[in-house]
Amino acid sequence: MYDDFSADYDRFVDWEGRLAAELPFIERVVGRVGGRSVLDAACGTGMHAIALAQRGYEVVGTDASEGMIERARANAAAVGVKVRFEVAGFGELARRFVAPGRRGGGEAGAFDAVLCLGNSLPHVLTPEALHATLVDFAACLRPGGVLLIQNLNYDRILSRRERWMDPQARREGDREWLFLRFYDFDPDGLLTFNVVRLRRSGGPWEQQVMSTRIWPQRQAELVDALRAAGFTEITCWGDMQGMPFDPEGSPNLVVGGHK
Repeated sequence: MYDDFSADYDRFVDWEGRLAAELPFIERVVGRVGGRSVLDAACGTGMHAIALAQRGYEVVGTDASEGMIERARANAAAVGVKVRFEVAGFGELARRFVAPGRRGGGEAGAFDAVLCLGNSLPHVLTPEALHATLVDFAACLRPGGVLLIQNLNYDRILSRRERWMDPQARREGDREWLFLRFYDFDPDGLLTFNVVRLRRSGGPWEQQVMSTRIWPQRQAELVDALRAAGFTEITCWGDMQGMPFDPEGSPNLVVGGHK
């Protein structure tokens, strides 16, 4: 899905507004551990990683989608920022980016912070895979380092059976895009996440439907999984500005934990 979506993803997201809203909170969380080296796991088109690099952080960005990584490299080149972007999925990060013998240690090569933003972690579909992913994140961190996760608030979504998300629109000259997103609530407890992309350039609309499966991780499930992976000092917020988490009202489930 995300290889297909990568060409238009930056049209779908209001990056100027999103980064302005989210970066102060990210820097507060990372700053509390004196962090300067950051791993942005599931970085998408790299906009968080690039913005952090512009602020002086040493950043590595990874994503399982080759299309997203190609777009991230192009975005970094366009603004003259050096960020290492690599194709890598959950569960293989420490093997790829932390030297043998340093995984779990405090030596140079481990990261001060790992970010997993943009509702990326729900693409892990089983408790076993989630545990392996969180253990991998922990192995990327130095002792005392911080993990920051941003998911949607699935406690609210499941309680209310919220199927549709707000539509997004974009216009560039005579070209237009519409993005519609909705869930199918599957019998096995997972969701199918669907994106309908409509685009036109002075003529009829072209339509494409892209879909992927996700696990709607509730707060209790994620907190328990973090503890099982060895994380401590776990804190939950309701958005990327640091508001308290409300299972019935918050838009996001944002979770921080320390190694």
